[in-house]
Amino acid sequence: MQWEVVIGLETHAQLATRSKIFSGASTAFGAPPNTQACPVDLALPGVLPVLNREAVACAIRFGLAVGARIAPRSVFARKNYFYPDLPKGYQISQYEIPVVGGGGLDIAWEEGGEARSRHVRLTRAHLEEDAGKSLHEDFHGMSGIDLNRAGTPLLEIVSEPDMRSSREAVAYARALHALVVWLGICDGNMQEGSFRCDANVSVRPLGQQAFGTRCEIKNLNSFRFLERAIDFEVRRQIALIEDGGRVVQETRLYDPDRDETRSMRSKEDAQDYRYFPDPDLPPLVIAPDWVDAVRAAMPELPQAMRARFERELGLSAYDAGGVTASRATAVWFEATLAALAGLMPPADVAARAAQAKLIANWMLADLAAALNRDGAEIEHAPVRPAQLARLAARILDGTISGKIAKELFAALWAVPDSPDDAIDREIDARGLRQISDTGALEALVDEVLATNPKSVEEFRAGKEKAFNALVGQVMKASRGKANPQAVNQLMRQRLGG
Repeated sequence: MQWEVVIGLETHAQLATRSKIFSGASTAFGAPPNTQACPVDLALPGVLPVLNREAVACAIRFGLAVGARIAPRSVFARKNYFYPDLPKGYQISQYEIPVVGGGGLDIAWEEGGEARSRHVRLTRAHLEEDAGKSLHEDFHGMSGIDLNRAGTPLLEIVSEPDMRSSREAVAYARALHALVVWLGICDGNMQEGSFRCDANVSVRPLGQQAFGTRCEIKNLNSFRFLERAIDFEVRRQIALIEDGGRVVQETRLYDPDRDETRSMRSKEDAQDYRYFPDPDLPPLVIAPDWVDAVRAAMPELPQAMRARFERELGLSAYDAGGVTASRATAVWFEATLAALAGLMPPADVAARAAQAKLIANWMLADLAAALNRDGAEIEHAPVRPAQLARLAARILDGTISGKIAKELFAALWAVPDSPDDAIDREIDARGLRQISDTGALEALVDEVLATNPKSVEEFRAGKEKAFNALVGQVMKASRGKANPQAVNQLMRQRLGG
């Protein structure tokens, strides 16, 4: 039997506020256990929650970015369940009327050697508080509770069950991660728990319209684990059904050491949580002028920026996508391009496009490789935008060749905090200026032709490799300083080809 996989994701994005959603306690990561939990977080008698305005602004910003509806009036509810790290015995969340409804996200990925894309619909995004954390290690057989996270603001983003493979789910999670970081509403640090995914997975016979029984895999905090957990769960469910069993709706955990999911508890339904409006919190009213103010302060979104780069700079879709992979990368690209324009004001649209293409090539190749090798983020790259711009200027004005530029880039990378004119100093110190003088190049070409008659005869007999050999001899004679394009042109002229 052929099977179809059905996947929906529930993602918790920790909002980048300095204080918690209903109290003034700090949200900073890494504090000693239970040092950032105030009376409100601990649910001590007599305390009352007060909603964090910035958390609401973050939710509005997200809703606008995904084309969703911002509810003019939404309600906070109590989600009742017992767990040791939940001090109140309930979680303040939203149920019937979330702050964000609908919307969608365009994703692209590669699967089976084919480029694919999809518009993933969003069901909702609602505000809620995080619980504390249970610690099960180094407690002499006991568990400890750290309530520092209790009350941390979360935006839970729920997708429709639109995804059909683990790779597609990862593409969606990556796109969502990039968006919340781009918007500045979440730092996206998955190791610290700032971005966590729960995957709802089911299978059904190909062609069947009704959904199968789903299982939820909780708290996946890496894209690799998300893909592996879904793949295992799909295999488990198919094998179970084909052996005559049935899938039971439940919550499961992924064990990365054994690369398997295992049962955690039976899956609760909404009625099990006994949702009811929180009597301590009035309805959240979002006036139109607040939404307009948030919209006015929004950064340019990735899709709009990619389209602008393609339209105004002539970048390909691939290059435009690469330099807008993150907001930090896009800022770096624009800063480098601006610095290059200051050194070499483009004469026309074609020159501007050539500059943009050169910068994009360097960022997506040499810069990306160096960052990946060192495990660094682009914001902390030893080479700064002004320095790469100067390197690009020396390539464009013919001072150095691409090969020499790569050597200089490596040298610049190895010396952090070097001055912006370090490239020019290095060129002069090493005597690396490219030979572009026509007279000097003609002399080199003539000398090589005179001393390599056999290669000349082979080229005239139709062997193109002989031409490359002659050019190589010129480059060798110039110790790599000859302008390759000029050498090629002169050699063709001399050989009449």
